[in-house]
Amino acid sequence: MLLQIENINTYYGSIHALKDVSLHVDKGEIVAVIGANGAGKTTLLNTISGVLHSRTGGILFEDQPIGKLSPDKVVRVGITQVPERRQVFSSLNVLDNLLLGAYLRHGKDTKEEIQEDLDRVFDIFPILKDRQKQMGGTLSGGEQQMLAVGRGLMAKPGLLLMDEPSLGLAPLLVREIFRVLGELREHGTTILLVEQNATAALHLADRGYVMETGSVILEGVSEDLLGDERVQEAYLGGSGS
Repeated sequence: MLLQIENINTYYGSIHALKDVSLHVDKGEIVAVIGANGAGKTTLLNTISGVLHSRTGGILFEDQPIGKLSPDKVVRVGITQVPERRQVFSSLNVLDNLLLGAYLRHGKDTKEEIQEDLDRVFDIFPILKDRQKQMGGTLSGGEQQMLAVGRGLMAKPGLLLMDEPSLGLAPLLVREIFRVLGELREHGTTILLVEQNATAALHLADRGYVMETGSVILEGVSEDLLGDERVQEAYLGGSGS
């Protein structure tokens, strides 16, 4: 088990945002977390990545407790988050954005190892190689999403946290991003995917969790969740869709 979360409770001041949430991710999986706005999905990722800390419960990564670590130390142990709405550095070019993803690797990995991973990102997203001198803020939304994913991969994570990768993208670009995520899994990248597009997420993922108002209300293999009437009615546009 790569990631194990046990009964975490996270608050924003007095607001109880995550309520006894438990889940796990095995190495090599894509696990989807679906739910409506306000369900607690982003709060979950931020708690894993150290942006927030739970008041109770535990988070283990490779059997080591990480629940009290700062975000930079979470990255160091091997977890990288690709944030909602990309958050690329608009005043830096594509190449510099990508190299910032490898910032914490300097002094630990060789320049050749970092270059190999940069070449891999360019193989996955050829458009980024073509535009590596272009400012991040001038890219289209789809290109910025590719850049955000590439920047996350440059940290060489054991676990990639993806927050709403389809947000604001045209359907063709959504299909391309999800195709790439499937390709990353085939090459050994483990992904925890938070996504409002439940149909796309569950078709891609091995397993899934459904969240409502800060709690996990359903979990299972993706095929079973796709066939669940409650999931169909609430998130897939009606029974049989």
